[in-house]
Amino acid sequence: MSNETLNIWTHFLPTWYFSWKLLASLWVLDVWSDSYTWPLVVFLVSCCIYPFTSSCAHTFSVMSTKARHICFFFDYGALSLYSLGSAIAYSAYSFPDAWLPSVFHDWYVPIAVVNTVISTGLSCYSRFPEMKRPQLSKVMRTMAFTYSYLFDSVPLFYRLYICAGEGSAENTVNHLKHIVLAVLTAFLFASHLPERLAPGRFDYIGHSHQLFHICAIFGTHFQMESITTDMATRRNWLAASTPRPSFRLTFGAFATSIVLSLMLTAAFSVALCRKTSCPGKEKPR
Repeated sequence: MSNETLNIWTHFLPTWYFSWKLLASLWVLDVWSDSYTWPLVVFLVSCCIYPFTSSCAHTFSVMSTKARHICFFFDYGALSLYSLGSAIAYSAYSFPDAWLPSVFHDWYVPIAVVNTVISTGLSCYSRFPEMKRPQLSKVMRTMAFTYSYLFDSVPLFYRLYICAGEGSAENTVNHLKHIVLAVLTAFLFASHLPERLAPGRFDYIGHSHQLFHICAIFGTHFQMESITTDMATRRNWLAASTPRPSFRLTFGAFATSIVLSLMLTAAFSVALCRKTSCPGKEKPR
């Protein structure tokens, strides 16, 4: 039992819930011939990847300091992919009526791909000054994911707060639940509450990292519910107003981001090994 124990399970168990949702969707949807379903599939895959990668990172990060950094490089890449999956789903199902079609909608997913690179790169780089400047490291990491989330949510914010009335009241509540939980997740990550108020009392159960894991998972659940509802209720209107989702801006964008994230992870891992002189590597004389 350690402070990582529940961190592992709070993401490992939800991985199976999201995997079940993905398999259930693949069973009932005509994925092979209906491109309208592709953004949902990409989003659900990203929902499976990020908690699984996080649980692996928390499991194996205790092997060594070097392993900890590399494990969380993968974790940050997975979170960036989840952000892209959200953007792809929002682009297909949740954009406000007034922005369809628009230049912003045309460039929304490509910009989200670029944001994936920026978010992964900045968050991975933030681990290098962690020992000497921990506050700077924390700020950089928080900014990396806050920026991506805010960009992804721009059309959602506009639709909910400017164009109130688009969509059912129940689904609006689900969107708002997701937003509230996302804000709470960021607050817990940045504040280190409640353990800051009572050091030693929340080492195993109830510390901020566990709580923000739980908030993130519930937020993803409500996000999934709202996206699925938008997909079903807005289909006819979207079909008449926008082109069908393309392979390039769904699976293509997602695959491109996976490759770029893996390349960044490899680059930062190599840089880390060179900085710390990997075992087995002969030191220069």
